[in-house]
Amino acid sequence: MRLNKFLAQCGIASRRKADQLISQGLVTINGRKVYELGIQVNPDLDRVVVDGKPVTIPKQKIYLAFYKPRQVMTTMSDPQGRPCVADYLKHMKTRVFPVGRLDWTSEGLLLLTNDGDWAQKI
Repeated sequence: MRLNKFLAQCGIASRRKADQLISQGLVTINGRKVYELGIQVNPDLDRVVVDGKPVTIPKQKIYLAFYKPRQVMTTMSDPQGRPCVADYLKHMKTRVFPVGRLDWTSEGLLLLTNDGDWAQKI
């Protein structure tokens, strides 16, 4: 499995942000810092550490149905400071992410999960 996918499934960051963590030298595999973006890991054999903290894929998959109100961004963070779905999920201990998008002025059902494979199928 690619390292960035592994980190995303662990709930550390999105794949894109995981690539940034790798490039910054914040990730080690079996005690060695890695900078290569396409590196493969075996979740059952390799010990992955991010910024000094060991990470593992969560055993429990989470699936949420969320009613997104109007004028809320379908994202986990917004550089412009607009309200986003993450603001409603601050109490969650496990990182989840939206499956699909609803635009700023739309309201309705939005699915969120920590299961990347399921999200891709949907």
